[in-house]
Amino acid sequence: MRAVLTTSVAVAAVIGLSACGFGEQGITVSENEPEYRGAELFAANCSGCHTLSAAGAEGTGNQSARVQGPNLDERKETVKSALFAIENGGYSGAIMPQNIVVGDEAQEVADFVAKYSGSEAGDE
Repeated sequence: MRAVLTTSVAVAAVIGLSACGFGEQGITVSENEPEYRGAELFAANCSGCHTLSAAGAEGTGNQSARVQGPNLDERKETVKSALFAIENGGYSGAIMPQNIVVGDEAQEVADFVAKYSGSEAGDE
């Protein structure tokens, strides 16, 4: 009985940790901000490859560099450039799926990315 309980606790711990995701810090955008829904959508659909602190996203973390998207803390994007990438699978078309979000959701993600990307880009 004790071995079953210990195993159950261990399995629950592993499941709980895996559900958290790598480097998940949580969304820092206020729920009152118009870009909050875009931050949620970004966290759900883009955080596996892209880093963007405002969405609590740390990109690939411990995954293969092959699927690592641009670090959007270090790269400033406009609404237009973000929508282009969403609709066309990035700029190279090699890895990012096209239309990972569409319609109003694509617009919300693009608005969020345009407002919060480039926080570490510095002046050029």
